[in-house]
Amino acid sequence: MKRLSATIGLISDVHATAAPLREALAIFEQEGVDLVLCAGDIAGYGTELEQSIELFLENGCTTILGNHDVWHIEQQVKGQKMWVDTFFHNLPVAWESTVEGKRVLAVHASPPLSMNRGITLLDQYGTIICSQKENWAYELEEYDLDVLVVGHTHQLFAEVLGQTLVVNPGSTKFNHSCVILSLPDLRVRSFPLSGKTSRKVWHWGMMNREGLGT
Repeated sequence: MKRLSATIGLISDVHATAAPLREALAIFEQEGVDLVLCAGDIAGYGTELEQSIELFLENGCTTILGNHDVWHIEQQVKGQKMWVDTFFHNLPVAWESTVEGKRVLAVHASPPLSMNRGITLLDQYGTIICSQKENWAYELEEYDLDVLVVGHTHQLFAEVLGQTLVVNPGSTKFNHSCVILSLPDLRVRSFPLSGKTSRKVWHWGMMNREGLGT
């Protein structure tokens, strides 16, 4: 019998921290997801970059570049192992597919290919900013998407903007969160990580400093 649904495990902004990533991958395995998708920023902040990349490779994750990943490539880290360099150079800046009849696009910050202009929908208290929601709904009209997956802003949300469901799974490191998206019904489930309550917002001050990426 043909399957009528698919599930995608969503993570983002791992920031070189292996434990919450490992926990998210274990949740995805337990839930039997069909695909694991990371919206970028594997590098930055943490100290476990190699361990994190190994987890991505071992679990066959689909991953795109984030701004911290690009910065890492540009820094040409002395003594970095060749396979780490190869991993980053092979990553795309976006992922697009039609899953169960739904057009899905993943970019790190915002379409078409921005890695720094993030979609910030929540204030410092985790409440939707109506003007931001309206502005982004207008901007996304031209892309004709069913689902847009983003990261970058360290915000955890799933909001319908116009005709598009926009999902940010939050940072596994900072928001303590991961998400499972079901298609075609567009069901979104969030899971806490690290034995902590998931935070809807992290590092609000940095996000509001114009021109500074998270």
